[in-house]
Amino acid sequence: MSPRLAFAIETAFEAARSTLADFQVPLHTEYKGDSTPVTRADRRAERLIRERIAERFPGETVLGEEEGLDGVTDRRWVVDPIDGTKSFVAGVPLYGTLLAYEEADVPGLGVAVFPALGDLVYAERGGGAYWNGRPCRVSGVDRLEDATIVHGSVATLRACARLEGYLSLVERTRVARTWGDAYGHVLVATGRADVMIDPRVARWDISAVSVIVEEAGGRFTDFRGSPSLAEEAIATNGHLHDAVLEAFYR
Repeated sequence: MSPRLAFAIETAFEAARSTLADFQVPLHTEYKGDSTPVTRADRRAERLIRERIAERFPGETVLGEEEGLDGVTDRRWVVDPIDGTKSFVAGVPLYGTLLAYEEADVPGLGVAVFPALGDLVYAERGGGAYWNGRPCRVSGVDRLEDATIVHGSVATLRACARLEGYLSLVERTRVARTWGDAYGHVLVATGRADVMIDPRVARWDISAVSVIVEEAGGRFTDFRGSPSLAEEAIATNGHLHDAVLEAFYR
């Protein structure tokens, strides 16, 4: 484990733990211009991460959901203080804190901490993926008929013109559930789900989980199969990836 990954794990864990003070308690929720929720827990966690980065790696670029971009270099930290804020506000434990480090737009490491579940998942490019300290791998399922598929909002699938393709997959797969956001991608990386459909994402939503999925042996692309981190994402165990892509472009 590199010193940078060790720092990322420690920092993401500290920030994630800080959110528990506001979890499952009455909490004021604000809404940003894109209608997504934000709470004091989001802002506090991101501020904590930025302060730790400034202390350890002064001057390095940081891109975060709540405070935006600070810096101009092509090496940067990418922060999502609470991925799944809607789950957090609702008291559902399927939310996490994400921290990644990129060079030339390629994530080299990613950390995902789900504090209400007690789960830590991380990966470093070329070093494999780990779930609570043990190596993790995607599943070996190679038929859609045996697959578990997870996704986020049905309304978002419809708004992004992906609902028809998704429903065609549902008709062929064994199980379909809405365990969305970063948690869905981590389910793929740990072999508990086989496909995650994410039709609308921001960079901070997917930077960390993309390297985790890939280092666990899976594939992470947009809906056309490009590995570039765009505004949409599909994560699979690799075996099913082409069949999933085909469902959206038949």
